[in-house]
Amino acid sequence: MLKQLSAQDAQFLYTQTANNLTHIMGIYIYDPSTAPGGFVRFKDIIRHVESRVHTSPLFKRRLHRLPFDLDHPYWVEDEHFDIEAHMSHARLPEPGDWRQFCIAVARYFSKPMDMNRPLWDIYVIEGLDRIPGIPKGSFAMLHRVHHAAVDGASGAHAFIAMSDIDAKGTPAISEPPPSEDLGRPPSSAETVTRAWSASLQSPVKFMNALMKMSPAIVASARKSIAEGGMTAGVPETRFNAPVGPHKMFEGTTVALADVAEIRKKVPGATVNDVVLTTVGGALRKYLAKHKELPKESLVAVAPINLRGKEKAAGKASTPGNQVSAMSVPIRTDIADPLERLAAVRDYTVEAKEAKAGVSARIMTDLSQHIPGATMAAVARIVTSERFAVRGTNLFISNVPGAQVPLYLAGAQLVQQYGMAPLANNMGLFIATPSYNGRIAFSIIGERAIMPDIAFFRTCIDESFADLMAAIPKPEKPIANRKAATAKPKAVAEAVPKPRAKVKAVPKLAGKPKPKPVAKGNATGKNRKK
Repeated sequence: MLKQLSAQDAQFLYTQTANNLTHIMGIYIYDPSTAPGGFVRFKDIIRHVESRVHTSPLFKRRLHRLPFDLDHPYWVEDEHFDIEAHMSHARLPEPGDWRQFCIAVARYFSKPMDMNRPLWDIYVIEGLDRIPGIPKGSFAMLHRVHHAAVDGASGAHAFIAMSDIDAKGTPAISEPPPSEDLGRPPSSAETVTRAWSASLQSPVKFMNALMKMSPAIVASARKSIAEGGMTAGVPETRFNAPVGPHKMFEGTTVALADVAEIRKKVPGATVNDVVLTTVGGALRKYLAKHKELPKESLVAVAPINLRGKEKAAGKASTPGNQVSAMSVPIRTDIADPLERLAAVRDYTVEAKEAKAGVSARIMTDLSQHIPGATMAAVARIVTSERFAVRGTNLFISNVPGAQVPLYLAGAQLVQQYGMAPLANNMGLFIATPSYNGRIAFSIIGERAIMPDIAFFRTCIDESFADLMAAIPKPEKPIANRKAATAKPKAVAEAVPKPRAKVKAVPKLAGKPKPKPVAKGNATGKNRKK
């Protein structure tokens, strides 16, 4: 059976360059003392992974790319699959501390993957004994997967399928995966016929999709034009620059119980709101230190997982990308941590998928009807150093993980981080996977843009500590809430300008009302600090 990549999956191939590789990577640190005998050998890890390759088709299928990208690539079974070709290991060089570990992680992430094999690999690092908080004898497993094969949610599912729920080897997902054909290479005749048919039908399909979505497109276009285009409300920062090949990594973790305590201080706040607020406070500290803090709030792009509808319909989760996105001001213009959290809460409470992700979903749907060669050419142009649009300052991705201990070959997973690609004009990525009662702030930067990445990690720690130490102030009377923040309307590319009329923030039934702030635009430029 022929299996072709979707337009959304294929775009990660078309946008990949020598400087901007489009794979993602999970960073997992294991304590082997729980394994039989108290240790785990590299060959034990290979044997374990080999026993789970049947859980997802991504392990044994490779790309079949067409000349000149005449059409989107196909997935085909790798007839020469060899698991040892995908796995390697090394020992951390001296002094073997956290800094050396971060350097080793960043260097491996910065290397291109072998695009002629199934798009995943594993790198095991030993010698972590001098890292504080890591049990002696621990090892790290760096698991890379190309973004064309998975998104964050499907990648997390594939990892859990590879994990156990105890040291005895009980699979975390007990149900056998559905049988799936890995795909076969198309013949020359099929390739030409399908590519020609797609090219002929694309204008018709594109116009049909355009007509169906024209009201949303027109409204979005009018708003973008009226507000100054995609860069409206997005201040220029050091992160909005061309990205080089030398990536960097840092990370820190916090307890989810502490996140819950912070949420209680601002009624209606979510875990994601606390994450956005923490990053906003950290960037405020970092840019202020460098005398680069803009008056306007920095804007982050956050993904929206569209797999909820798939699960609601009872469909099995499949590899690939099913995401949209929304832009969120992270209120770097507000000094008080709880006022910043309330402002983020006020914005995200209205930034639902139907509003915040509309532009990204429209472009995803329309891109399905663009020929592969055209899409590849356009993708390379719009993400190039010269033409990349400043539509955001950074990317923040929050992927919930398992909240119970997981194991691999008997070793218990003790810490988890993640890395994702950067892009021109978006030189900072914060990935925040959660696991077993903790959430990690994984920082992905570029050497020329953020050479002092360890200082930024300290800023995150201090920003979270500020939220923990902050004391909620008494709420104002309900009558005064008519002067509260206007309801912001999110779009994927821009932050709104001031509106003539101001609506009240929706009442939160049964909970104290949030503190009122002065009228102002959705970026909070005129808010009280």
